[in-house]
Amino acid sequence: MALSSAYDIFWSEWFWLPENVTWKDLENKDGGLYYPQAVHLFIPLVLAVIVFAVRKSFESLIARPIGLYFGIKDGKPKIAPQISALDNSYKIKKFPTEETIKALEKQTDMTERQIQRWFRMKRNQERPSQMKRFTEASWRFFFYFSIFVYGVAVLWDKPWFSDSIQCWVGYPKHHLSTGVFWYYMIEISFYWSLMFSQFMDVKRKDFWEMFAHHCATILLLAFSWCGNFVRVGTLVLCIHDAVDYWLEAAKMAKYIKFQRLCDVLFAVFGVVWFITRLVLYPTKVMWSTYFECIQIVGPFPSLYYFNGILVILLILHAYWFSLIVTVAYTVLSKQGEEVTDIRSSDEEEVSEEDTTRNGSGDHSLTNHVNNSITK
Repeated sequence: MALSSAYDIFWSEWFWLPENVTWKDLENKDGGLYYPQAVHLFIPLVLAVIVFAVRKSFESLIARPIGLYFGIKDGKPKIAPQISALDNSYKIKKFPTEETIKALEKQTDMTERQIQRWFRMKRNQERPSQMKRFTEASWRFFFYFSIFVYGVAVLWDKPWFSDSIQCWVGYPKHHLSTGVFWYYMIEISFYWSLMFSQFMDVKRKDFWEMFAHHCATILLLAFSWCGNFVRVGTLVLCIHDAVDYWLEAAKMAKYIKFQRLCDVLFAVFGVVWFITRLVLYPTKVMWSTYFECIQIVGPFPSLYYFNGILVILLILHAYWFSLIVTVAYTVLSKQGEEVTDIRSSDEEEVSEEDTTRNGSGDHSLTNHVNNSITK
C-alpha cells in the first residue's frame, strides 16, 4: 500500500503535466505515433554495454595503430622495487620532503638520488601511458563527432530545430520519430558507459566530481524523457555535442606532437564553446523554456524544475569558460614561467624528471585547460 502511494505521488500528473492533460493522453496507441515511456529508459542500460564493447574495439583496432604510426610509444613504465619503508612513506605523500628523504636514507641505506628515483618510478607507474591517453581521446573524438553529425541529420528537417517555439506547440502531445528516439537512447547509453568505464580510464583528480556529473546528466536526460521535454532536450544535446570533439581533436594533435595544429584546434574549441554554450544556449534554449513555453503552455511544476537545471548548466558554462580565458591569458602573458593548472588532473601532470630536465612544465594552452572542461 505504501509503495503504491509513493508511486502515485512520484508520477503525480499535477507535477509532471500541464492542466487538462493526463498520462492516458500520452499512452501509445495504434497508428504509428510514439510518446516517450519511462519503461524504455532500460534500453540505454543494454546499449551501454554495446557502446563500451565498440569503444574497446575502436581503441584496439583503429586508434592504437594510428598512434603507433605517428610514433607514440606503447611501453609500460618501469616497476619500482618493493621496499617497505618507501612504500609506507609513498602512501602518505607521493612527493617526499627533505626531512622525509633524510629519514628514509637512515632506514634504507639508500642515497637521496636513489630515493628520489624510486619515488619518480612509483609515480610513473600510476600515470597512464601516452598511448592510453591517445586512444581514449580518439574514441571520444569519434563518438562526439559521430553523434553530432547524427543529431544534426536527425533534427535538420524538424520544425523546432530552426524555430524553438515549435518545442511547445501542442505540448506535451509530441510524438517522436525513430531517429529522435535513438538519438536520445544512444546519448543516455553513452553516459551510462562512462559511469562504469571511468573506473578503468585515465585516473583524474576530479574523479568523483566527474562521476557526479555523469549521474546528473543521466538524471536530467531521464527527467526530460519522462516529461516529454524531448524536443528542447535534443536542442541542448546538439548544442553541447558541437563543442566536445574539437577539444578531443586538440588533445590528439598534442599527443602526436603536432603542437601548432593542437593550438589551432584549441582556439576553434574556445570560439565554438562561446558561441554555442554562452550565446545559442541561453538565447535559443533558455529563452524558449522560460518565455515561449509559458506563453503557449502555461506554468506547471516540472517546468520549473527543468528550468532550474538549465540555469545551473548555464552557470557551469560561464565558470568553465572563465577558466579557459584565465588560463589562456596567464599562459600567453607569462611565457617561460611555470603556470599551475586551475583544476589540474593526473592526465597532464609533468613528471619531476621532465621538469628538472626542461626547466619548466609544458605551457601549451591545451596542457592547462583541455581537461578542465567537461560536458
